Amino acid sequence: MVLLQLDPFLNELTSMFEHSTTEHSVWVTLKRSSLKSKSQRNKMMNAGQAIDYRCLIRATNGKKTISASVGPKDHQRFQASYATILKAHMTALKKKGRKDKKKAAEGIKKPDDQKKIKTSV
Repeated sequence: MVLLQLDPFLNELTSMFEHSTTEHSVWVTLKRSSLKSKSQRNKMMNAGQAIDYRCLIRATNGKKTISASVGPKDHQRFQASYATILKAHMTALKKKGRKDKKKAAEGIKKPDDQKKIKTSV
């Protein structure tokens, strides 16, 4: 898996969303990562060095997979660009139909069953 720079990643992600409007879906995952192996992280922790964590972003449409790594300095810029892309390509979603509260409340109420009659002995 090759890590792309941020701008090429966003361009590829945009093209994936455009091609997926009719047939496919796009899955995007975000994960905290140091991009180092477990043994390297343990050595750094034992030496008292700070571990620089980054955000690993992966996107796939089932056929093609792309990935990028975002550091803390670029996070705000990436998040703004990513949000813009998501807002632009979420047009295929359907709005959830809301029920009227009164109608929903009437539907929940049970009709009165037979009233219990007290009998004296």
